[in-house]
Amino acid sequence: MSVSILTRMLENLPQPDIVSATSVATRAAETLRPPGAFARLDDIAAWLASWQRTTAPRVERPHVAVFGADHGVMDDGVSAFPADVTGAMVAAMDQGVATINAVVRQVGATFSFHNAGVGEPTANIRIADAMTDDEFDKAARIGIAAVESVDADLFIFGEIGIGNSTPAAAVTAAVLGGPAADWVGPGTGVVGEALANKQRVVAEAVDRVGVVNPIEALRCLGGKEIVAMAAATLSARHRGIPVLLDGFIATSAVVPLHASDPAALDHVRAGHTSAEPGHVRQLAALGMDPLLDLDLRLGEGSGAVAAIPILQVACAAVVGV
Repeated sequence: MSVSILTRMLENLPQPDIVSATSVATRAAETLRPPGAFARLDDIAAWLASWQRTTAPRVERPHVAVFGADHGVMDDGVSAFPADVTGAMVAAMDQGVATINAVVRQVGATFSFHNAGVGEPTANIRIADAMTDDEFDKAARIGIAAVESVDADLFIFGEIGIGNSTPAAAVTAAVLGGPAADWVGPGTGVVGEALANKQRVVAEAVDRVGVVNPIEALRCLGGKEIVAMAAATLSARHRGIPVLLDGFIATSAVVPLHASDPAALDHVRAGHTSAEPGHVRQLAALGMDPLLDLDLRLGEGSGAVAAIPILQVACAAVVGV
């Protein structure tokens, strides 16, 4: 097994700017308002300062990068929708008429879509590894390129790919442990026997892989868009740009990073907790407290986008006073 790009990226991670963070925290404490009145917002501002490396943190150039891919595990009937719906979703984004396009425009963010594997599905994870080493690294490079090509002061990474809550659950189960039922949710709306089938598929996939290191679990069980989000998250770290985390599938991309090095996600905060039941468990394992809880389950980065104004308010409260 070759050493993956992600493994190399986890080495020598840049550290936060403690001086800037302390300066912002001190200014917040000295602002004319009751002590602790804006405590959580002040904490957010100091966190942004530490990664933007400035005593005047701002969110003026947020960027949303969405990655799409197809999944071989769709052969096992794990979704309420057919695989070709992913292509329709891509077309809607390209035309600027998807929900994510509308909400991105509303908050003043920029947007890009990146094809990590639409038309080139992974293998069926129940019976084979999702990706070869080369396919894994190719997906990682797509995530890295998406970050390197944008001038941003905040990143949000989203995904589309019918069936991708199944590999997301499998990766999470393999890395965090516990029965498949703890991590498998309705996704696109599967219930009853269909949900039980999805749980069986995930359990068999995780059993097939056995005990492996977290990055290998991502290769064997993940999706190409999930790998791209993981790489994009690390690329943002190396550029010193904070990341606001989206829902269950986006979080599955960073679970292996945290398991490899808990400090790897110091530049990441949770934008929201989704309606997918496993998401709250993921965030608890990561020690993250989400900014919003609105029972959203669209994906595409949309829940995190809804939290952008909170970050902007946090900055204004310490920079604009």
